[in-house]
Amino acid sequence: MKAWISTFTLMLLFLSSFAQSAEMADQMRADGKIYVVVGVLVLIFAVLFAYMIFLDTRLRKVEKEKEKEQA
Repeated sequence: MKAWISTFTLMLLFLSSFAQSAEMADQMRADGKIYVVVGVLVLIFAVLFAYMIFLDTRLRKVEKEKEKEQA
């Protein structure tokens, strides 16, 4: 569970660093491109999050199988 919290915190810090570049964001907002950037970032983070969940479930399955073999 600690890994999930630290990963989520790192993601938030990464996103906040983007929010600090106000001039570029204002220009992109004026051009209407900011929504594309935000959409792509959300998609990337959603895929990474889903992949982490997928790996976690596979690791739990392997751990359970290993416990059964040792018992």
